[in-house]
Amino acid sequence: MSDIRFANENDTQLILLFINALAEYEKMADEVVATPELLKEWIFEKGKAEVLFAMENGEEVGFALFFHNFSTFLGRAGIYLEDLFVLPEYRGKGYGKALLKRLAAITVERGCGRLEWCCLDWNKPSIDFYLSLGAKPLEDWTIYRLTGDTLNALAENG
Repeated sequence: MSDIRFANENDTQLILLFINALAEYEKMADEVVATPELLKEWIFEKGKAEVLFAMENGEEVGFALFFHNFSTFLGRAGIYLEDLFVLPEYRGKGYGKALLKRLAAITVERGCGRLEWCCLDWNKPSIDFYLSLGAKPLEDWTIYRLTGDTLNALAENG
């Protein structure tokens, strides 16, 4: 159905295009500060994340950005899917499922204990899609985040 390929260092501008498209969809475009240089450094030079592209006729139509996390309870790594996005004109053709299927295979191949991600509460099409694949929402868990000035203040002043 869909070819899936790993991104390489020459894809940083393309990765940023997908990030911006996702941010636009999520009504968060003003929060994107990533640059091709930052993506190159953190994804490819430091190896902190990986990116898959879904392809149609040699053209990238969707992407998934992921990285390893660790479960103390399982005693092994997992994979965290940070972003999954398919261009609107290619939705409903199986590209999102193909990306998740490949990511599930990578999770199993690497011996990881789980694959997990977050989804915005208002994103019913995505929620329905994830549920159709057998994914289960976690109950009793809330995500907490420190960024910017708050993160810096905690780091400096404890």
